[in-house]
Amino acid sequence: EVQLVESGGASVQPGESLRLSCAASGFTFSTADMSWFRQAPGKGLEWVSSMDSGGSLTGYENSVQGRFTISRDNAKNTLYLQLNSLKTEDTAMYYCAKDWGSAYSPRGQGTQVTVSS
Repeated sequence: EVQLVESGGASVQPGESLRLSCAASGFTFSTADMSWFRQAPGKGLEWVSSMDSGGSLTGYENSVQGRFTISRDNAKNTLYLQLNSLKTEDTAMYYCAKDWGSAYSPRGQGTQVTVSS
């Protein structure tokens, strides 16, 4: 059974940084593409970023390009998302998900990121 557990969310001020983590189990993490999604209050699920299994190919949603960085440690079965220069519009529940950019793939319970002054 695929299990994904996100952590690292917090309440921060605009311009600050966070690093989200996603601990994966129940599948062969090192051969799986992985993604981050987010859902802001009252809005639909939004794709944020994806990385291929080997960590050499990445993709980002336009509004986070240059501010967020996806990475992974296959030895630790962990996916990361570094969030820099946070904006109020980045406030959302962040989810990691198995596979590249599919909203229908298994994802975790989420970790809350709140950006406010």
